[in-house]
Amino acid sequence: MNWWGYCCNALLPPRNLTIPPMNYPNLIQQALDYHDRHSHTSTDLETHAIYDPQRNRYQLLRLGWQGSDRTFACVAYVTIEDGKIWIHRDFTEPGIAHQLLEQGIPKTDIVLAFHAPALRPYTDFAIG
Repeated sequence: MNWWGYCCNALLPPRNLTIPPMNYPNLIQQALDYHDRHSHTSTDLETHAIYDPQRNRYQLLRLGWQGSDRTFACVAYVTIEDGKIWIHRDFTEPGIAHQLLEQGIPKTDIVLAFHAPALRPYTDFAIG
């Protein structure tokens, strides 16, 4: 190897680095808990975080009354399937995917399932 190749390779991270196993259920719960605690609405709606870690299903609901109208809405729905996090619905800000990326989960482990399978290759996230 010449001098230039040696210097350039010295700047690169080692190739055998692996991301340590993460506790995806806890990270999903933390993201949903954040939205459960910080949901500020001017109405009488309540936010409920629902977890089913045995089946790897996580949901954030908003429910209550707005005048004489009953509201029952799924704000976010996330599952873990085949080692990947599938975000089926996400009406949160800044978004659950963004929060999980900040926690160190790679895009290759997050599927934006609310996009049609034909569109997923264009998202920079996992296809499925």
